[in-house]
Amino acid sequence: MRRTEQRRAAVWALYQSDLLGRPLDETFPRDVHGFTRSLAQLVRNRQPELDELISTHASGWSLERIAPLERSILRVALAEMLYPQEVPGEEPIPPEGAIDEAVETAKRFCGADAPSFINGILGAVLRERQAGTIPDSVPSDGP
Repeated sequence: MRRTEQRRAAVWALYQSDLLGRPLDETFPRDVHGFTRSLAQLVRNRQPELDELISTHASGWSLERIAPLERSILRVALAEMLYPQEVPGEEPIPPEGAIDEAVETAKRFCGADAPSFINGILGAVLRERQAGTIPDSVPSDGP
């Protein structure tokens, strides 16, 4: 299974968990790939920090107003951009690659305005990181 599909599987698991109020582990298919599980768990572990970044950069939008699927796409992309050392795999995806993957996922599964909305938030976070206002790897407060 390609990494793109594994990322999308992580997005879907997170989306279902949020939408249905079920534990994340209950949303994975029986044969889930380890990368998918690890990426989704990373998002869940870092969700408060990721949500804060989304809220900060979603001008005029509260986190609750953002569609659940779009929130999951944003969270997965931000996790890969900000915590590459915590994502399993031989080589982390470059931040621009994470943005491209998120935008393509939004084009395929979300409304017409979602790709530009997602690109805007992720692009702003990347610019801040490159400017040094967001560290390359945000330290963990959790496990």
